[in-house]
Amino acid sequence: MRWLVLVLALASRATGANTLWDATINVNGASVPFRMEFSGSGKAFKAWFFNGDEKTISASGESMPDMVIARFPQYNSKLEARVRDGSLEGTYTRDGKVYPVRAVVHRTPPPAKNVPNIAGSWVIETGAATGEKAWPMIVRQSGAEITGAILRVDGDTGTLTGRYEDGGFTFSHFSGARPVVFRMTPTPDGTLNVLQNEKQKFVAVREAVARERGLPAPEDPMRHTRMRDPKAPLRFEFPDLEGRMVSSTDPRFRGKVVIVAVGGSWCPNCHDEAPMLESLYRKYKSQGLEIIDLSFEEEDQLKNPTRLRAFRADYGLDYPVLLAGEPSQLAEKLPQAQNLDTFPATFFVGRDGLVKAIHAGFAGRATGVFHEQLVEEIDALVKRLLAEK
Repeated sequence: MRWLVLVLALASRATGANTLWDATINVNGASVPFRMEFSGSGKAFKAWFFNGDEKTISASGESMPDMVIARFPQYNSKLEARVRDGSLEGTYTRDGKVYPVRAVVHRTPPPAKNVPNIAGSWVIETGAATGEKAWPMIVRQSGAEITGAILRVDGDTGTLTGRYEDGGFTFSHFSGARPVVFRMTPTPDGTLNVLQNEKQKFVAVREAVARERGLPAPEDPMRHTRMRDPKAPLRFEFPDLEGRMVSSTDPRFRGKVVIVAVGGSWCPNCHDEAPMLESLYRKYKSQGLEIIDLSFEEEDQLKNPTRLRAFRADYGLDYPVLLAGEPSQLAEKLPQAQNLDTFPATFFVGRDGLVKAIHAGFAGRATGVFHEQLVEEIDALVKRLLAEK
């Protein structure tokens, strides 16, 4: 009974006295650990998930004597949890799919002993559907605690966090989207046995070892997608959120540098990319930069794009957002692009109307130096294109 009173009290504390919870979400048979935080009470109740030091904060919610509810319209999702036996048990519903969630108040774990050092850069050998042969993995470590990310050509995992226990590391992520868990076990030969979501097995080797062995390098995201005819302009014509048709041949784009961002509000890496695009737009719009978002949404969202509207509002996007079709129609709607199979995919169009570069995926802040380099490269590319006559 004391536990029940304690949890109820913690769940309804006023803003400023935040409560951290250790939680798990079960997705397709995999139990994914993550942390969340609550604050406020009644109609002022808030909840948030973490992507490293970034927060996904609920737009609305409420706490009741034995229940909490938090809504995340930018993900079309909702958390509902009840107090049971000194813990919170409930569900996380996203796009109509329901996942069990359980949480207890966070407690600092006891110190771990004989923790192996796995900090640094690794390469995970893979045979992904996108044709990739390897994924870079970055691990930062402080004692038993680790953080980092895995980068694929279509984007990254978000910030993975975990610790060393029982001879292995747990490395997981959930920020309201892209739940994933990796169990990593160090081996005597210096490699890591990696188990993803309790099913897929991989081997990770140090980056230097991968080079020495001549293992395939991670794919260059600037070379993954190409134009079938580089001398032909990229064409599109889709409605915006108010139903007005917007075309690549509209006068507003003529003679401008145009970034065509292909994505969707369901896509976590598109959420990572949006703030960078909006920052570029504010920085270079007066110099001739235009940005257009071609959003591929599920059928129900195409009819009533509530999640996409929340996505646009959440990041304060001033550039047009168009409803391009369903995700499965990507290649059909943009047939001029070859090997277009990632969300996001970003096209950089010069003042002459021709595509100068295409970047597959997006490396978010979780990837550290990869993100910093990408932002610098894109900024330099945009400045170069703006300088061209």
